[in-house]
Amino acid sequence: MKKVTNFLLICAGFVSLGIGLLGIILPVIPTTPLLLLASYCFVKGSEKFAVWFKGTTIYKKHLEEFVTNKTMTLKQKITLNLFADSMIAIAFFTVDKWSVRVILILVVIYKYYYFITKIKTVKASK
Repeated sequence: MKKVTNFLLICAGFVSLGIGLLGIILPVIPTTPLLLLASYCFVKGSEKFAVWFKGTTIYKKHLEEFVTNKTMTLKQKITLNLFADSMIAIAFFTVDKWSVRVILILVVIYKYYYFITKIKTVKASK
């Protein structure tokens, strides 16, 4: 069963990596969270793939600074938050229960609190 789980995690890692790479070209797709998901999947699925991914220029350019220093550029923060907000907005407007809507609003408030206070903003390196 563990082999199947690891295989699925590696597959999910490559799917996230592929979509994340599209996000480099298409500004609508959030690159950073998809690459973070790919990294997580590789770490949980295979040490070999985790080491490989951490050695790529994609990881070094888009994730290494966040993983090591908990910093992001303003553009990364805005892109990530806009994507997350649009997903939360879809859920907010499609659900009828007010209690779920309150929870979604609390999630958004906490998300902004976390991004503003816990993740430092750095200038983009050229």
